[in-house]
Amino acid sequence: MKSQLLDALQLQFKPVSLLWQDEKPEKALEFKEGKWGCLMFHLVTAAKGRVAAISRSSYGCPGGGVGMGLGNCYEQFPGGKDAFFRFLSEGNKDIPGADMIATAMTEAGNKAMAREYLSGERYLKDADAARRFVEYLGPREIPAEYVVLRPLEEGDLDNPQVQSITLFVNPDQLSALTVLSHYEHPDKERVIVPFAAGCQAAGIALYNEQKREFPRAIVGMIDISARINVRHLLPKDMLSFSLTPAMFKELESNVEGCFLQRDNWRQLMTEKK
Repeated sequence: MKSQLLDALQLQFKPVSLLWQDEKPEKALEFKEGKWGCLMFHLVTAAKGRVAAISRSSYGCPGGGVGMGLGNCYEQFPGGKDAFFRFLSEGNKDIPGADMIATAMTEAGNKAMAREYLSGERYLKDADAARRFVEYLGPREIPAEYVVLRPLEEGDLDNPQVQSITLFVNPDQLSALTVLSHYEHPDKERVIVPFAAGCQAAGIALYNEQKREFPRAIVGMIDISARINVRHLLPKDMLSFSLTPAMFKELESNVEGCFLQRDNWRQLMTEKK
């Protein structure tokens, strides 16, 4: 699509639209039912020009299902949601039956997850902190059969099916987007970096922002596990920047006459090359 904002940013990858749809697009990539997978693969694949679909039977991992708004999928985690809270924090090694679950994970070919199931990812201090995180995130059921990820198209900013737009950005581009987000409203908090899984930053965290008078953009890819999963697909210094279509339109409307057309930004873009 034609965009002064995108022209100025000179992104390496395409912006990604996240849509709620009842029909799966033809030839859309999708995880096999019940198979584990990181939804960041789909998000990056969309940024490289493909289309991916996610359903209640193909969300890859519980965090991904929650992140796309497909219900409280943590209840389906091996051992239940309490086991997930411990998985995210101190681990399940002292819980009866945990060894059997870890063995089954290993036999299914996921040794790393089996190890972390017992020892914990240690991303949060304890299971209570993990429980509070999930409550704050607020698992929900979206009113659609599929979440679709695809490159941004002409008309997406006015398409009611589009719930968020995600850009993969380097530090210079993140700086520009943060400054431009406050260009018209410097007295408002317009960009946040919350604790969330990589896919959740583009999904449910942004869905929740739509309730606010001034929805904030979400900086994502601070999820260490997600960064490992897509290390071979993205440059090491890349983060995600997710925003509502309305906020994208606001930023687009403010490009004319702003710093993106001045020497400081041109210097950064020249040095990048």
